[in-house]
Amino acid sequence: MQRVSSASVSVGDDTLASIGEGLVVLVGVAANDRTEQADKLAAKIARLRVFDGDDGRMDRSLLDTGGGALCVSQFTLYADTRKGLRPSFTAAAEPELAEPVYEEFCDRLAAHGVEVQRGRFGARMSVALVNEGPVTLLLET
Repeated sequence: MQRVSSASVSVGDDTLASIGEGLVVLVGVAANDRTEQADKLAAKIARLRVFDGDDGRMDRSLLDTGGGALCVSQFTLYADTRKGLRPSFTAAAEPELAEPVYEEFCDRLAAHGVEVQRGRFGARMSVALVNEGPVTLLLET
């Protein structure tokens, strides 16, 4: 995930979603992931203190700031590049497993009180963002 001052996602010339201050959450689903893990990750992201407070330290969360989350499915996070010159994606979940986990994650994040915007699962998307800090974190369940 990346802390942003603004971000949007488009398919072709159509802007699907945009946020102001918040987080771009690139969601990769592994072959062994299940929907039960989605709530745990959503709860953590909603409360993770990655925004600066009055003293300049990271001590505010999405819930504290009222920021949004732009969630984009991204199977390429599970690329294995250890052999050869072409990435292997065998560790990524097949779409029929990944899509329900992605959707459940987005739903659970919204249920925690975060404004959630989404990309389009399986589409070739263009993501535009202004990374603040820069702050980029990898979270796993």
